[in-house]
Amino acid sequence: QVQLVESGGGLVQAGDSLRLSCAASGRVLSDYIMGWFRQAPGKGREFVAAIKWSGGTYYANSIQARFTLSRDNPKNTVYLQMNSLEPEDSAVYFCGTVRDRYLSPRLYSSDSSYDYWGQGTQVTVSS
Repeated sequence: QVQLVESGGGLVQAGDSLRLSCAASGRVLSDYIMGWFRQAPGKGREFVAAIKWSGGTYYANSIQARFTLSRDNPKNTVYLQMNSLEPEDSAVYFCGTVRDRYLSPRLYSSDSSYDYWGQGTQVTVSS
């Protein structure tokens, strides 16, 4: 199996930055797709960003270029740098893994595409 552990969340003020980490362990292959989703209270799980271990990145239009996704393959870790945070960004942030490297990028934004999930890390942004 694959285990995913998110970290880096916290309580910040509007305009601040946070860097979230997702560390993967277990049977992790370098070509697994990694994605970030977020879920606010009473809302569904919303796509944020995804990265192929071969390099390609994909972002939700809603983040408006404020977030940047990166990777460190030797550490099996991906990072989500979040800048100019707004109260609307408050949510539990989850990372997930897609094993099928041939999955169409059109499906990266669907949470049903992901095979494994971490436990989530809370991000709270005050105004």
